[in-house]
Amino acid sequence: MEATDIRHGHPWHPSAAYLYVLHLDGPGLAWEYLRRHPDYQSDWQRRRHRPDAAQRWGLRSLEDPALDARDAHPDWGPDPAASAQLHPDLDAPEEGWRFDLWALPGHKRLHSDGRRLRLAVDLPGRHLRLALAPGLRDGMACAFGTRAATSFTAEAARASHRALALGVASLEGHSPQAFAQARERPSPTALQELHSLQALDGYLAGASLREVATGLFGADAVAAGWHTDSGLRARTRRLVRRGEALMRGGYRRLLQNDPLEQGRFAHSQNGPEQAAGVF
Repeated sequence: MEATDIRHGHPWHPSAAYLYVLHLDGPGLAWEYLRRHPDYQSDWQRRRHRPDAAQRWGLRSLEDPALDARDAHPDWGPDPAASAQLHPDLDAPEEGWRFDLWALPGHKRLHSDGRRLRLAVDLPGRHLRLALAPGLRDGMACAFGTRAATSFTAEAARASHRALALGVASLEGHSPQAFAQARERPSPTALQELHSLQALDGYLAGASLREVATGLFGADAVAAGWHTDSGLRARTRRLVRRGEALMRGGYRRLLQNDPLEQGRFAHSQNGPEQAAGVF
């Protein structure tokens, strides 16, 4: 079945439809922005005639843009910085950790990208993305690893290893019941992503800046605080511009765990095109 255009028929007004965004990691957010790009949707529709189109978007193969990050399995190339590889440990100590898929805590999603099995594990406040090496089987001693990238700074490499160590610690020595707890309060950064995506959807649907603000903050807030130089108007404009910049290439920074500027977002030069100004 062909994907529907996200700009049409998508209920962007109710903020409740975006609550899942609060719990996405960088690669999940990157997919949310990319799947809204009109040119990406066009490439998906014409994928039979454009077999190499995925590369321009940083993917190994095109994924259906109708699927949100909870159901999609975008095959990013290279793997996002937050990903880890799981290999058989050829020199494991007797008490070493052993791979047991069904004993892992959290919500698990396992699928094949045609070359290997990929496992996503969702824990409260943490997401693990694992590439399983061929030959790895349940019960085998295993080792975690990350790619050595020459473009990494020493600090970025240390941050990557810290994130991996925390993720592994989350898996070791805990039962699934230990993670059956409420999620933490959303961070300001997570709320900004929710608002950016909602503002972007309103803009793509043809809504005016005031209509976007009404959808985000409510009619009463707009009636009380909307004028030419109002902070509410400026905030809404920044959210729309930020969402469009992320859609038009900036999403690649989310894949590499690069910090994103709060509020204003510098337009990225790394995507298929630079973001155009709005309003």
